[in-house]
Amino acid sequence: MAKTIMIVDDSASLRLVVAIALKGAGYDVIEGSDGKDALGKLTGQKVHLIISDVNMPNMDGIAFVSAVKQLPAYRFTPVIMLTTESQESKKREGQAAGAKAWVLKPFKPDQLLTAVQKLILP
Repeated sequence: MAKTIMIVDDSASLRLVVAIALKGAGYDVIEGSDGKDALGKLTGQKVHLIISDVNMPNMDGIAFVSAVKQLPAYRFTPVIMLTTESQESKKREGQAAGAKAWVLKPFKPDQLLTAVQKLILP
């Protein structure tokens, strides 16, 4: 059975690039256009991993990850932050919120897939 990954980014083109890479590797994909939109789509279904941008309108990635970690069904869902933010302070903020990995944009799809495979439990 395919594992499900949620992509959260305000850039439709970036979501598309990530979705193509993930679907090509055999994953199912759910997309959210920002933190608020993505939270509304977390309705109890199994999500094996979340890939989220940091800088988004309505609810940024750090606030989104914090909110996800409050939901019992998603408390242990691993999160990769996919972002242009490279400052250590932002990374620490992300880790404190619950992010497990930090991938910088622009990214190589195989680099992202390697991070995904490390975090998705068999």
